[in-house]
Formats: sequence, C-alpha cells, structure tokens
Amino acid sequence: MSQHFIAENERSPDHNHILLITTGSVASVKAPLIVAELLKCQNVKVEVVATRPSLAFYKPEDIYALGTRVWTDQDEWTGGYELGDPILHIELRRWADLVLVAPCSANTLSKIAHGACDNLATSLMRALAPTTPTYIFPAMNTLMYEHPLTAEHLRVVREVVKYEVVGPIGKLLACGDIGMGAMTEWKDIVQIAVDRLKLVRKEDGGETG
Repeated sequence: MSQHFIAENERSPDHNHILLITTGSVASVKAPLIVAELLKCQNVKVEVVATRPSLAFYKPEDIYALGTRVWTDQDEWTGGYELGDPILHIELRRWADLVLVAPCSANTLSKIAHGACDNLATSLMRALAPTTPTYIFPAMNTLMYEHPLTAEHLRVVREVVKYEVVGPIGKLLACGDIGMGAMTEWKDIVQIAVDRLKLVRKEDGGETG
C-alpha cells in the first residue's frame, strides 16, 4: 500500500471520519465487524491502523473487502522518505474526527500512558490533537487487568491524557479464564461512535454518501 495518504485529499465534505486502531489482543478479531457496522451509517469513512500483533487475529483482506484500508508500520517506515513527503501518522490524525482503540492491549495501554511512539499506532496517538474524541477499549487477561500497573496506566489515560476509557467487561476470556478483561461488546463500541457523531443508519434515512 502506498504511504502517500494526504488528509485533505482523503477527507470528504459532510462526512464523519472514524479511525479504528487495533492492537495485540484476540478481540481484534472483531475489527471487520466493527468496520462493517460503521459503514452501514450515512456519510461515514473508516480507516484502520493495525499493530503487527493485532494482525494475528484478522486478515487485512477482510477490511479491504469492505471498501476501506488497513495501515501498518510498513506503510510509514518504507525506507524511501524524502523531505516534503507526507508523514502517515500525522496525516491520519489530521484526517480523523473520532478515534477508537478497540481493542487496547495491556502493552499498548502502557505505551500510551508513558507516551511511547514506537509504531504507527502509538506515534499517531501521541500526535492527536486534544480536541479529537478518543475512546480506549481495554482488553486483556484478568490478571493483567488486575495488575497494579494497569490501574495506574488507566488513571493516566483518563486523568492526564483525557481519553474516554470504556470497559473492560467480565466474561469467559479467549485464554479460558473467567473474569474481567474482555473488550466491550463490539456492537456497543459502534453505538458509542453513532451516539458521539450523531450518525444516521442508511436503512433509517436512505442511502447517501
């Protein structure tokens, strides 16, 4: 995929631009469902940024089939940068009206809390304007969630960075444990975006955009 994504060329008038970031949790398997459901709304464009571990759980082709794209570290760090070329993580943050980090693994949560910028996703997060609505949906093993550092990372993300944290929820986890740590249900994540942006579903208001 070309790294030359330019926000002003990719934004469409009267559209809402939603950026979904997936990280290394098994809940990333829900990414195609989230994208497909968001695209059932009028005047919505979606782009996906995937960390390398998250792609163990879904295929980029499943996102491409929905008419949108998956961006990875390789798209930013191509080895062919020339002065004046657009910088992908900056262009994506300029493009986004709303950011959903779903799922947010323990590792990525720690990186966000500490300001790390070691991949496309975390570089983009560090570059976000404070005015961009950003939602974090933690997803991890119960004992990882109950680790004392997790509470501190969540505190920093909520109180210092001022992101909205939703979840996790309790259920049978993919690892076989039962407890807190599962990502908020994917349909509830979509509903948060619908409510925040006042989106109208196509079947409720006719096909536009």
